[in-house]
Amino acid sequence: MSIAKVTEITSTSSSSFEDAIQTGMERASKTLKNIKGGWVKEQKVSCDENGRINEYRVDLKVTFVLDD
Repeated sequence: MSIAKVTEITSTSSSSFEDAIQTGMERASKTLKNIKGGWVKEQKVSCDENGRINEYRVDLKVTFVLDD
């Protein structure tokens, strides 16, 4: 029997939501073992004074299986 845990992380990118997701999952894998997946809980953008997007942010929930 396996026991899984879910942890929430936030990741940002200056280029896209997809890049923020990829960066977040890659960083999580440096600390967490046995990552099985994740899902995007929320997406947000920040804009400059001209209304241009300057940051993409995702809140991710990452699922990983605990060691026995």
